[in-house]
Amino acid sequence: MGTLRFNGAGLIPAVAQDWLDGAVLMVAWMNGEAIERTLATGEVHYWSRSRGVLWPKGATSGHTQKLRGLRYDCDADVLLLTIEQAGEVACHTGARSCFFELGPEPSAGGSAALPPPADVCTELARVIEGRRDRPEPGSYTNRLLEGGDNRLLKKVGEECAEFVMACKDDDPDAIAAEAADILFHVQVALAHHGVSWRRVQEVLAARRGAPRRE
Repeated sequence: MGTLRFNGAGLIPAVAQDWLDGAVLMVAWMNGEAIERTLATGEVHYWSRSRGVLWPKGATSGHTQKLRGLRYDCDADVLLLTIEQAGEVACHTGARSCFFELGPEPSAGGSAALPPPADVCTELARVIEGRRDRPEPGSYTNRLLEGGDNRLLKKVGEECAEFVMACKDDDPDAIAAEAADILFHVQVALAHHGVSWRRVQEVLAARRGAPRRE
C-alpha cells in the first residue's frame, strides 16, 4: 500500500467494475483502512466523505460487493476494483450502475435507468433481447425468432459448418467472421429460450480454475 498515492485527505478514488461484463458500476473513495478491510474480508469497504466513517458497501441495502480483483493505475492514484455485485444494483437510486445519465436533464435513475456500457457481446445480447421484446418490421433477428427452434437451430448448424470450413482453409478473416456469425445466432437462440447472456458468462467464469478434464 506504500506505493499508492493518496490525496491530501488520505483518500484515493476507486472505480468499481463488474467482474463479468466489465461495466463500470460506480466510483467512490477509499482510505488505507477501507483497503485493508476490503482485502481482509473480501467485502468491499469505502470511506464516506460526507459522514466521515468507514462504509461497508450494502450494509443497509444488502447490495454488497465481493472483491474479485484489485489493481491501481500507472500513476498509482486511482484504484480499479473488479467486483461481484449482489442484487445487480450498485447505485443508491436502484440502478445497476451510477452511470446512467445520457441527456442534458438528470433523471431519477432506478431500475428503469439505462444500463451501463459493457463488452460487445453483452451489448449485442441487449439488442437481440430488445428485438424479442419489441419486434421491428423487417428485422432479421425477428424473422429468426418467429421461425422458432426449427429455423434457429438450422442456422446455428449452418454457421458451425461454415466455421469449420473456414478453419480448414486457414483463413483468419473468414474464421473471425464465421465465429461472429455463430455467436450472433447462438445469442438469438438464448433469447428465444429466455436464457441470458450473463448466465453463459457465469458458467464460463465458474469453470475458470476448475479441475482439468481427462
